[in-house]
Amino acid sequence: MNCLREQLWSNLIAPVLLHLFLSHMAIVQLSMPGKIADRQTLMLFDLSVYGHHATYIQYLIRYWQQEQIEHKLVIVVSPRFLSIHHDVVELANVGAQGDIRFVAITEAEEAQLPSRRSSLNRNLRNWSEWQLHCRYAKNLEVTQSLIMYIDTYQLLLAFGQSSPCPFSGIYFRPTFHYSELGNPPTGFKARVQRQWEYFSIMRVLQNPQLQQLFSLDSFAVDYLKKRDPQAKISQLADPVEVTIPATLDTAHFKQTLGIESHRKVGILMGALTRRKGIYPLLNAIKELSPEQCEQFCLLLVGAASPTEMEKIKLVVADVLDSCPVQIISRYEFIPEEEIPTYFEISDFALALYQRHVGMSGIILLAAAAQKPVLSTNYGLMGKLVNQYRLGMTVDSANSKEISYALTQLLTSDITSTYDETLMMKFSEKNAWQNFSKTLLSLLQPSAAL
Repeated sequence: MNCLREQLWSNLIAPVLLHLFLSHMAIVQLSMPGKIADRQTLMLFDLSVYGHHATYIQYLIRYWQQEQIEHKLVIVVSPRFLSIHHDVVELANVGAQGDIRFVAITEAEEAQLPSRRSSLNRNLRNWSEWQLHCRYAKNLEVTQSLIMYIDTYQLLLAFGQSSPCPFSGIYFRPTFHYSELGNPPTGFKARVQRQWEYFSIMRVLQNPQLQQLFSLDSFAVDYLKKRDPQAKISQLADPVEVTIPATLDTAHFKQTLGIESHRKVGILMGALTRRKGIYPLLNAIKELSPEQCEQFCLLLVGAASPTEMEKIKLVVADVLDSCPVQIISRYEFIPEEEIPTYFEISDFALALYQRHVGMSGIILLAAAAQKPVLSTNYGLMGKLVNQYRLGMTVDSANSKEISYALTQLLTSDITSTYDETLMMKFSEKNAWQNFSKTLLSLLQPSAAL
């Protein structure tokens, strides 16, 4: 009963009360220099800094320039984005065609955003970010906006928050349909969550200012379309591009990293957190036979917080003390252009997320590189890996299942675990050009585009 009260307070009562309170507060409009009003203007709004966000913006800029779109694109970001992703920002200055401009919110505005440490704080932050969206949309006099992560504002939009302009958005984390994908979360709390999410997204779809909702999950699109054929939701490719350097010497690169030549390489890449399933994986290695460990090299590549890194190092040291496995770690952010090289030298990829909702760039990169993936069997990821035969799926919380799958990858013909034709089809479907074309063909600031 306490859990139910907490769920209702967190997902329904608190947000509704917060909405009713905040809806009476005036939006303070700050003056900003350099308004953009001459031509039609599309605003991308994205205050996140890490993960896929910079890549998505990069693809849209490239496509905008490639198609020589003559209108204006203004990209509203965090001030940290400008320094962390300066290479993406510099793309806006390439070529004379069109007008692309980055606008960062002020340091003061970012400092005033609440933390996400509690449900109330998250709702306060979401409301504050939405006010920034409205403020910049109004002051930049944009024709329409594309919200690059609309999940953040789902609740506010469901309860009628308005925008100064028509808007669209990318919907990343639908779970209301997970009961149809296999291995759904069970229990009363999970059912309430799914029903609440379905109710709220249907409310968003009825918002008269919404032009189009885009989802990376085609199964979620189908689910909603069956219930409302007129629903303004479309499938969106999750963009991927793998460019292998023409001069790459894989043997030399392996030698540089210190990988022993007789070992099969499994790569776990990305933010190295508990969510990535790193601890069940390391425990699974301890269940391999000495002969299997001798054949295996685990590559851990990606940034980790100092606290998490120390935990990982301790567990890795314990594994190395008891098993003749090779584990090579690079606890740092890897530039975008280097990522394909790591997949090229690997034999398989590891995507053992813990109850992950939505897509993963790892399975896309692995498919594009024609490398099988050992993936969680949960949700959208598990469904896609099985549908397109991208590799193997397991209960990613079960070390024994992971160990059994690793044994197959290390001792059997690895090509039997995937289908090259389906893998290529999956990769081509998610080409970055498809992603950009879908967004910009449905979000044209004018019919002239």
